[in-house]
Amino acid sequence: MGRVERTRELARRRHRREKLKKLRQKFRAAKSDAERQAIIEKVRKISPFVNLEAEEQPR
Repeated sequence: MGRVERTRELARRRHRREKLKKLRQKFRAAKSDAERQAIIEKVRKISPFVNLEAEEQPR
């Protein structure tokens, strides 16, 4: 039996969250601005409203 639309939606959400988590770690570990910019572009494709630079600012 196939997946119901809601379970597919939840699976996509979980996968997106895990992928963003990995990209955030890569962003923190990035040495150069070019690396950071490439990661930001990947994040924008996944979730356009996530702002990694704002998350890095101390509160």
